[in-house]
Amino acid sequence: MTDEQIIQILKRELAPALGCTEPVAIAYAAARARAILGVAPQRAQINVSRNILKNAMGVGIPGTDMVGLEMAAALGIIGGNADRVLEVLDGVTQEEVRLAKEYARKNVRVALKDTPKKLYIEVILKTENDSSLVVIEDRHTNITKMAHGLTVLYENGNCEELADRGGDNKGLNVERIYQCITSVDLEELKFLDEAVRMNWAVSQEGLNGEYGLNVGRNIMGSRGNKTPEEDISSYAEAVTAAAADARMSGCTLPVMTICGSGNQGITAILPVAAAIRAIAGGEELLYRSLALSCLVTIHVKQYIGKLSALCGCGMGSSIGVCCALVYMQGGGLGQIKSAIRNMIADVSGMICDGAKAGCALKIGTVVAGAFQCSVLALNNYSAGDLDGIVSDDVEDAIRNLGELGNRGMADTDRVILDMMVCR
Repeated sequence: MTDEQIIQILKRELAPALGCTEPVAIAYAAARARAILGVAPQRAQINVSRNILKNAMGVGIPGTDMVGLEMAAALGIIGGNADRVLEVLDGVTQEEVRLAKEYARKNVRVALKDTPKKLYIEVILKTENDSSLVVIEDRHTNITKMAHGLTVLYENGNCEELADRGGDNKGLNVERIYQCITSVDLEELKFLDEAVRMNWAVSQEGLNGEYGLNVGRNIMGSRGNKTPEEDISSYAEAVTAAAADARMSGCTLPVMTICGSGNQGITAILPVAAAIRAIAGGEELLYRSLALSCLVTIHVKQYIGKLSALCGCGMGSSIGVCCALVYMQGGGLGQIKSAIRNMIADVSGMICDGAKAGCALKIGTVVAGAFQCSVLALNNYSAGDLDGIVSDDVEDAIRNLGELGNRGMADTDRVILDMMVCR
């Protein structure tokens, strides 16, 4: 795999989104179905997979004081702009929010779809004499079917407007990622500046406002008068958790996602940016460290999947962050591999019990773990074959983590969702 192909993968997996990507994907599908229908529907049926239901039922909808799939769909129908894709709710007015609340209560129904797919959204809109259908599968923006009445407008594959650009992620491995980020021309990585700018703005909103559990603000407050350089770890925890506080509670600022997740984008990017700011690192160190964090996240996530019973921030992004922390402090490839093994030994098994305000707690925890494991790696301490699911071969260790999340925890999502729905 060439450097160019790797950078294309990185660009493909980074995308802006306004709000949590599961309810926003529902809003996007609903807005697209509304555009196909051409008029306001009398009824909306939303059928989703278990993982979508789990991740969409408890998270704030941007610009509202509401949560839930019904509201996400209603707002997409009433005020969404499908052309904005995952920023579909940008520009929605308070009057449209009011109308959507009423519409959601009377006209929207949500049901579980019997499907083996983890990411599945089906929106069916109906009037007295007409209907429209939009189906999203596997990725948050991957429309696989559109229909108007009995006429199928599009079916199978990737929607052309959102077609993949670049190669297959399966060619990635840790060694090749390291070679790329240390040798690629710096100009090829400067597009990452937008990711930092976007996610940093959300973090500052979380630190300055009242959102969710205020995890970030409380961590920052507990630091007293310490400068970022005096306690880089807690500074990075606060900055990152604050962004999740804001995003999970309906903040109207967009974030840069990675692998279809805003929280994973926040977690992969902000601790690295915070650490570089704290040590007054230069532009080159920032971009190469960010590229390493994001690409390792992408590599790990290809085994775990877009949606999982495992926390994607803990099982993906924090591993990438740990690698970046080692790299920015002068660590080499061997120590980066140790960082990955240490993180798998540390955080494996952290469940995903849906998107909600409490995600900021888990994000703070795994960022702290990344700093801890980076210290061990830099001092040449590494988990190995005698440490549970960890393997001396770092690629085998990553594959084991994926096996744990998919085959090993096959019933976990069902149990979690039953607990969430029945309370």
